[in-house]
Amino acid sequence: MSKLTITITITIASIGICLALGGCGNTMLPKSETNMLFWTQDQRDARFRQIEKFAPGNVVAAGGAVRELPKGTAFPETLTVGGKPLTMDAYMAAQRHAGLIILQDGKVRFERYALGFGPQERWTSFSVAKSLASTLVGAAVKDGYLKSIDDPITRYIPELGGSGYDGVTIRQVLTMTSGVKWNEDYADPKSDVALFNDVKAEPGMDVTVSYMRKLPREAAPGSKWVYKTGETNLIGVLVSKATGKTLSAYLSEKIWKPYGMAADAIWVTNASGNEISGCCISARLSDYARFGQFILEGGIAAGKPVLPANWLASATTKQADIGVPGRGYGYQWWTYDDGSVAAQGIFGQGIFIDPKRKLVIASNGDWPKATMPDSAGPQRQAFYKAVQAAVDSGATR
Repeated sequence: MSKLTITITITIASIGICLALGGCGNTMLPKSETNMLFWTQDQRDARFRQIEKFAPGNVVAAGGAVRELPKGTAFPETLTVGGKPLTMDAYMAAQRHAGLIILQDGKVRFERYALGFGPQERWTSFSVAKSLASTLVGAAVKDGYLKSIDDPITRYIPELGGSGYDGVTIRQVLTMTSGVKWNEDYADPKSDVALFNDVKAEPGMDVTVSYMRKLPREAAPGSKWVYKTGETNLIGVLVSKATGKTLSAYLSEKIWKPYGMAADAIWVTNASGNEISGCCISARLSDYARFGQFILEGGIAAGKPVLPANWLASATTKQADIGVPGRGYGYQWWTYDDGSVAAQGIFGQGIFIDPKRKLVIASNGDWPKATMPDSAGPQRQAFYKAVQAAVDSGATR
């Protein structure tokens, strides 16, 4: 990839939501309450755990034997976070975490819930779903539905032909380096992220495709990274078209059932009835942790590889420079130069995976704001480092 020109828009939407629930059609809420960014904190606390009551979705079916997560050695109750001692309860309160789980070597070293949330409930993931969606691209390559991610995306979504996506590869959409112009500023009611799910789709066309094919090109493909939630939604259309299956059915078939997730998940759908692949899988915290463990173990489910042999090595390695030292962007994964990787969603959702330490940290939450770049966000990064340090020291309770 050529040296990248970096464009970063730090907005409510830029870390991870494809959806203001009222902008995706088929909403189950009154018009005055459809934009989840304007829900009160109490509304978010209640609705994040039952998003399927407020927006349509498809079931990601679990089934068969559940992948057990045995108890491991208890984790310390106090860590040094950002140079200061911080108890786990104090950290969860500061993050407004509804749930936090730490796995090491596949064993639960810490699991706790708050905000009236419990282990049998689901919580919506927001842009954590992006990393699951990109993994389904790898599965589709492994299964032969997609020949190569270096194929032009127009080969599989011909409706994009004659648009800014001519000559853009699947790889470039995965890394958000298509060169197609996009405005992710959610504060601007005329921005792309505010408009793209709320347009009337052309007949027989997904609403995302209908919008994205009208966007102009601003840079050569592969030369400029811009966070584009709309492109993650194109990934979902790509997988569905290639496989002939809904994303929910394909996720169930390839991962949810064979890996042994504990419960069904829900994937919110858009105005066209297709899953919003950039957002809003609702699942148990333990199943988010299981997905992290699935990635940590190399994408093996029921003893069989789900992904091509080299997929994860590329997907979880920096493919685009995002302008943050030590960080980057892979195939819809946020990367760290130490080899760790994260799926991130607004309001505090996340899955952090550290292969070197065989470590998975999954969190659900409801931050006071969608993004907290000056407080909760940096504290979470410091917490990840603190957990890594505790693992290195062999610390136990």
